Formats: sequence, structure tokens, C-alpha cells
Amino acid sequence: MKFKFNRIYFIYFLVLLAIEILIAIFLKSGFIRHTFGDYLVVILMFFFFKSFVKASDIAIGLVTLLIAYAIEFLQLTTMLSFFGLEHSKWANLIFGNYFSIQDLLAYTLGILTVTSLEIKNRFLLKQPIN
Repeated sequence: MKFKFNRIYFIYFLVLLAIEILIAIFLKSGFIRHTFGDYLVVILMFFFFKSFVKASDIAIGLVTLLIAYAIEFLQLTTMLSFFGLEHSKWANLIFGNYFSIQDLLAYTLGILTVTSLEIKNRFLLKQPIN
């Protein structure tokens, strides 16, 4: 694992961040807000990590998925209350406030999608899988 800035992945990250912000602002419920947003957030995180870390796509995908799972399972606790953030709109938006197996499935599908596309692109471009 090496630290190296990748402008292209950072642009992907910024585009997905803008989409996630728009979803948060304009959609208060429904499939896109609650499921597709979770699907996209792990792809956003994957691109963020790829922006700064040169490592295998599978390793970055697994780390991203573990972080997403950890945050989801922390929703079973009173973590936000412990830090005095239970009334913070942003903390509730970022960390969520209730556990959902559906979210775990969305995270898993998001990581499977992005890692398989990255590996496929490297194969098609005949680049080594780092």
C-alpha cells in the first residue's frame, strides 16, 4: 500500500458526493434516499480511498465494506447519544440512527459493483491488478 494522489478518482468522489448531497437535500424518503443512497455511499467511499491510496481494488473494497458495516452495526448502540450528537442533523444523516439489514445488502452490492467494474476495466486495458 502506497499513498499517492489520483485526480481521476478524486473527481469521481466529488461527483458522487454532489449526488449524495442532492439526494439528502431533495429526497426525504423512498428507494433512492434509503437504498440507492446507501449503494452509492460505499462507491463514494471506495473512490475517496482510491484517491489517496494505491492498493488492490479488492483490499480497498474490503476495507470500505468493513467501515460501512461497522457504522451500520454502531447504529444498534447509543453512539450518538454518548457523544452528545443525538440531535445533530448532520450526525444523524452521516451515521444514521437505525440498523437495517437492507443497508448491509446495499453496501455489499455497491462494493461488488465497483470492485468488479474496476477489475474488469483493468483487465480490458491490460493493466496489472495492483
